[in-house]
Amino acid sequence: MMELRELTLLSVGIRIAAAILLSGVIGLERGLKNRAAGFRTYMLVCIGACMVMMTNQYIYQALGTGDPVRMGAQVVSGIGFLGAGSIIVTTHNQIKGLTTAAGLWASACIGLAIGIGFYEVAVIGSVAVFLSMTILHTWEDHMRRNTRIFTMYFELLPEKKIVDILKEAREREISLSNVQIESDNTAATDTICFLATVKGKRKLSRDALMKQLEDLPSVLFMEEL
Repeated sequence: MMELRELTLLSVGIRIAAAILLSGVIGLERGLKNRAAGFRTYMLVCIGACMVMMTNQYIYQALGTGDPVRMGAQVVSGIGFLGAGSIIVTTHNQIKGLTTAAGLWASACIGLAIGIGFYEVAVIGSVAVFLSMTILHTWEDHMRRNTRIFTMYFELLPEKKIVDILKEAREREISLSNVQIESDNTAATDTICFLATVKGKRKLSRDALMKQLEDLPSVLFMEEL
């Protein structure tokens, strides 16, 4: 096993193959969900990080100088530009792409571990990342569907005020808190647009609570964030 941790032609081939396999599994999950960074992106990030770490190991072993982890540290910080590019903020101030950005960063870390020959942590880490993106994602969705506290984006009918919808919601035992007026959207549409945290005071199902919100007389449009 020790020879696979040394930088030889065999270990180089095994490390590149492992980087392709492990990152491909993670990237495939993103690709199937039509994310911007998918199968090939994850593989390229992991392979690149793996190559950087092997190059750093080669310099250290062949020349007997330098820091064996210096180039790897640059990868960890430098991968941020890809992560930032995958994060977007929608017109309703909803942030999307954080999971993809975190996955790219994790894929780079997996590549670094493979590149230095730390196969055990690379495999265990890959399994953990994959499970967090699949099984834990399903669990998170289940929790979100069953919670009675969530954030909504509202657009009111012309001439309606926030005080009107607050009164209507209170009559239905629904609490609207942390109200944030979307000034740009309000100016563009001539209607009041705002974000609010919704909480049902009664033990209603999530669907029933959403139906009550849709039936509020002041609401022109609403969307869950």
